[in-house]
Amino acid sequence: MPYQVLLVDDHKILRDGIKAILRADGDFEVVGEADNGTDAVQMARKLNPDVVLMDIAMPGMNGLEAT
Repeated sequence: MPYQVLLVDDHKILRDGIKAILRADGDFEVVGEADNGTDAVQMARKLNPDVVLMDIAMPGMNGLEAT
């Protein structure tokens, strides 16, 4: 069973690149994406992923606050 991952970054192109790398590996499944800390917290509670890959510097609630 693949690890479920939530990707959090305010740059879509970066999320897309990481998602492509994780898909190619086969051991990971991206179950959600967020572009800010507030949405990341809500999605993490809803999805309960195994791993959250989070950017630290984001507008609004940053990654450190969200974590």
